Amino acid sequence: MPNQQLPIRIISKVVRGYGRGSKDLGIPTANLSRERGILSCSCGDFDRLPTGIYWGFARIIGDAPSSTTNDGDECDDGDGGGGTRHGDHSVLGRAFVAAISIGYNPTYKNEEKTVEPHLIAPPTHPRRHASSTGETEFRDFYDRTIVLSVVGYLRPELPFEGLEKLTEAIKGDIVESERLAGVYDSTTLNERGWVESSTGNENLDER
Repeated sequence: MPNQQLPIRIISKVVRGYGRGSKDLGIPTANLSRERGILSCSCGDFDRLPTGIYWGFARIIGDAPSSTTNDGDECDDGDGGGGTRHGDHSVLGRAFVAAISIGYNPTYKNEEKTVEPHLIAPPTHPRRHASSTGETEFRDFYDRTIVLSVVGYLRPELPFEGLEKLTEAIKGDIVESERLAGVYDSTTLNERGWVESSTGNENLDER
């Protein structure tokens, strides 16, 4: 069972994926680089990551600028987009609950394994219901370092008949991820603490 290998800690960079999470489903995900020398994993090797849907915590490394407002909204740098040329400042440096897909996305029949967390903002965060389906949507943060703790197993990857059923399942995963992240046992506290404090420079392969 995947639970026997958990928790798993991962450090990588956010790279461009297929773009389906945002365009097709309205539930954007961060696609992690699997390149050796960039991805570091406490399980020792990317190919050993167990497939499935998980919950955990994620943080994009970086400091929000002083012009970011206290409620987490991003500053306007004058480019007309209401954000910044370097992505969404409201996501930087904060630990978020995440619903995490590891595997081949059988509905789309991917040939390569991917790790794709969906970062879930708190209910009062200005980006919490920003997507087309009412889920969290941050602006792009490509090439940023991400620290990720895969804490618990939710369900296996499944092929769904149509995007509507897939979206419904992911929404259920988001609800369950938030619920489980609110159970403050020692593992949850330890892993959230690591995500909050990690520099993003650790070599997890030697853990």
